[in-house]
Amino acid sequence: MKKFLNKPESFVDEMLEGIYRAHPDVTYTADDLRCYVTAKPVEGKVGIVTGGGSGHLPTFLGFVGKNMLDGCGVGGVFQSPSADQLAEVTRYVDQGAGVLFLYGNYTGDIMNFDMAGELVELDDIETATVVGNDDVASSVVGEEHKRRGVAGIFFLYKAAGAAAAQMKPLAEVARIAEKAKTRTRTMGVALSPCIVPEVGKPGFEIGENEMEIGMGIHGEPGISRKALAPADAVVDEMMERIFAETDYAKGDEVAILVNGLGGTPKEELYIIYRRLGQLMDEKGVKIRHVWLGEFATSMEMAGFSISVLHLDDELEPLIAAEADTPFFQHFAR
Repeated sequence: MKKFLNKPESFVDEMLEGIYRAHPDVTYTADDLRCYVTAKPVEGKVGIVTGGGSGHLPTFLGFVGKNMLDGCGVGGVFQSPSADQLAEVTRYVDQGAGVLFLYGNYTGDIMNFDMAGELVELDDIETATVVGNDDVASSVVGEEHKRRGVAGIFFLYKAAGAAAAQMKPLAEVARIAEKAKTRTRTMGVALSPCIVPEVGKPGFEIGENEMEIGMGIHGEPGISRKALAPADAVVDEMMERIFAETDYAKGDEVAILVNGLGGTPKEELYIIYRRLGQLMDEKGVKIRHVWLGEFATSMEMAGFSISVLHLDDELEPLIAAEADTPFFQHFAR
């Protein structure tokens, strides 16, 4: 293993210390570095809390800031934060209007967020929950509740964050997050494994000339492993599954996220987007918004994912709204 570390067991906390030093707009509560919150809470606004394991930066904590999220429980690498940490974050971000729990569909996170909700209920804090499950490779149509939440949760953060900034009530913010969830699909592909610092070796092996379609962001098995194909063919195969689940009409609009997994040059992501744009043109679908870069990584894994949000008149202005966090800036046009 070759990484820039001091001690593997200090990886997460030293990373957080660096973030707090670099970005004064975020801080922590309960004297716990892993209870990550905005330094600028807004009175009377619905709070939005996410959480999950480290190793996916900028997901999850990177989207805490203006017009997006208010707090994040930070776990160890690929590990859920505790229920107590999530409860502490929730108590801090609650500004009298309740708190939305918005996170990915993983067993540990579900259990700990549910327990956190029970803990803060004792403090008369109202909560609602929306669980992202955009990874089409992780379960079949009709069993979407089994799907993993991956990079597409960015769109849920964006829509719900903008709605909360408009001072909408908790039920309405949750409804909008749920709507964005039902209209978001993601597919990923990996070329190489990642190394968890405390483990010190790759979590799986993949051949020099192989790729795995549908692999999860923790190295969960995909739906097929095969010889590496040209970029256009890989995009075609991935988009075939996304198109199969969405009834696009000519003139429809989408938001696109081309996400690197930590070890893919941006040049290659633009090659991916080139083909993706061609496919949308063929269908007569307009790409209204596009983001390209690293939004939900898996340490140094080489690969990428494509997320597509099918917009409508309600979601489009929310996605278009400005946002400003230490890891993401969006200037409304």
